[in-house]
Amino acid sequence: MRKPIRPPTLEDVARASGVSRATASRVLGGTGYASPGARDRVTAAADRLGYVPDPAARALVRGTGVRLATVVCGTSPRVLDDPYVDRFVGAAARVCAPHGVGVTLHWLPTREPGRLRELTEDRGVSGLILLNTTAPVLAAVPGAMRGRVASIGVGSPLVSSFDVDNGGGTAALVRHLYATGRRRIAMVSGPRWLPCAGRSVHAYRQVMHEAGLPSRLVRGDFTAHRGRVAAREILDRWPDTDAIVGVSDATALGVIDRLHRDGAQVPGDVAVTGFDDIPLAAMTTPALTTATHPVAEIAAAAATAVLTGGAVRPPTVFPSRPVRRTSG
Repeated sequence: MRKPIRPPTLEDVARASGVSRATASRVLGGTGYASPGARDRVTAAADRLGYVPDPAARALVRGTGVRLATVVCGTSPRVLDDPYVDRFVGAAARVCAPHGVGVTLHWLPTREPGRLRELTEDRGVSGLILLNTTAPVLAAVPGAMRGRVASIGVGSPLVSSFDVDNGGGTAALVRHLYATGRRRIAMVSGPRWLPCAGRSVHAYRQVMHEAGLPSRLVRGDFTAHRGRVAAREILDRWPDTDAIVGVSDATALGVIDRLHRDGAQVPGDVAVTGFDDIPLAAMTTPALTTATHPVAEIAAAAATAVLTGGAVRPPTVFPSRPVRRTSG
């Protein structure tokens, strides 16, 4: 039985070109000095043998690591429990795995953005993806990381940004509610400290203003628990509310749960919409009217940008479309 043919290694290239492994590594990795003659012999040997550098080994040689760190900013570690984070990390891992790069998950306290530097100084980290990004977090990104950091949300001259058009998706949902006869529409927003959540609020206020209707806004935090609390607050402040726009599906499901407990009918008394179109949204009673959020596509684009490196690119915004079901 013939032995399987193994792929050529860096040692094979060094031996065939008559140089040390370190020299071959410098030539193929594009780092450090090597004489013109040695450089020619190494590249010729690599071509002849069909040598393909292992991405993980190449990353280590360049000192850029073999881990892509996904950093989630939040007021507490509970932010890591958000199903959105799981979906994002899973999609990023699928992109990175073929390149020999792993994905790790980290919590960054909103009050300590400077702790980001600990990760940027870790030679095992090849790049960063920032979630729930704020201006102080962007300011904490060193210039040396240019091209190796992506942000989900807002970006900067050093950091490319990727996100969903949550403003457009929210506006479409509010217009849909108006078209179905709702006039006293409230919103449960995201946290005040998160810049990208402001786009949804702006879109809601803009549509309400265009319709000549007052805004009814209560702060939330993307969780079902806060959705329950916010629903109670809305009905206490504005008992005639006939629709509630949730900043996320989890928020909207919390709103519906509270309304049901209080004896309100959805959508008969109060229509409810979410945002994200998570799998559960189609299986609830009533099924949740929401807007799409292509998490996997966004994660894949951000991870690919970090792995590829290069110049900081313009913001990449993915469209969101309404998904009309029975809750609103």
